[in-house]
Amino acid sequence: MNDPEGINESVERVRAALFAVMRDHHDGLDALKRVCEASTDLLPVDGASISISLGPRLRSTLYASDAVSSRIESLQFSLGEGPCFQSFETRRPVLVPDLVNFTTREWPVFAKELARLRIGAIFAFPMQRGAIRIGVVDFYRTKPGWLSPSELAAALEVVDIATLLLLDAQSGPIAAESWPTTRLDHEQVHQATGVLIAAFGIPAEEALARLRAYAFARDQLVDEVARAIMARRLSPRELVDEP
Repeated sequence: MNDPEGINESVERVRAALFAVMRDHHDGLDALKRVCEASTDLLPVDGASISISLGPRLRSTLYASDAVSSRIESLQFSLGEGPCFQSFETRRPVLVPDLVNFTTREWPVFAKELARLRIGAIFAFPMQRGAIRIGVVDFYRTKPGWLSPSELAAALEVVDIATLLLLDAQSGPIAAESWPTTRLDHEQVHQATGVLIAAFGIPAEEALARLRAYAFARDQLVDEVARAIMARRLSPRELVDEP
């Protein structure tokens, strides 16, 4: 049975802690990073990340709290599937409390790759305000288990505050150097996509799909393939000629 009083207390505790963090960090992007950092102490999770939408099935990671979160985001970006994509597209949280015994038709390849990381649970929440969708917050933890109603309410509060901070930051120009060094923007993937577009006149979606297919066939991340193209160790023709 839900405990409304306990849920409200949990939300208020998280809100007070996050507002304290925000008072000490007035810059919107820095405050957003600090909120994510604080969430791993306020919630029963081991890591957090934020990704934003750049177009159909294309994401850029703004923040990852640790190496595991970075790997989760890299895998999703490379494969073009995962809870982050599903949460963004459906506008609903994707809650997976037991990854070991989890199967899905939405992202089977990602689920298989994730099993190698020994992650117990993963939770993805869309960042949205009304009709506006801007990204997703992902949390993971090493041990399986559901979020309790009060923990889920607290997680939603974290996501809501992060969404407001990001919308506020996007209301004005954001210099690339203003984001913390933990940003993972996949710049070379975008550059390599542009190389394929310019060389062969294919749409951006097809160019990115080629990068992902080539990377998957060789058990690489799409970032690795993009770096090889930009360093001229790999010819774009090899991707276009792939069957």
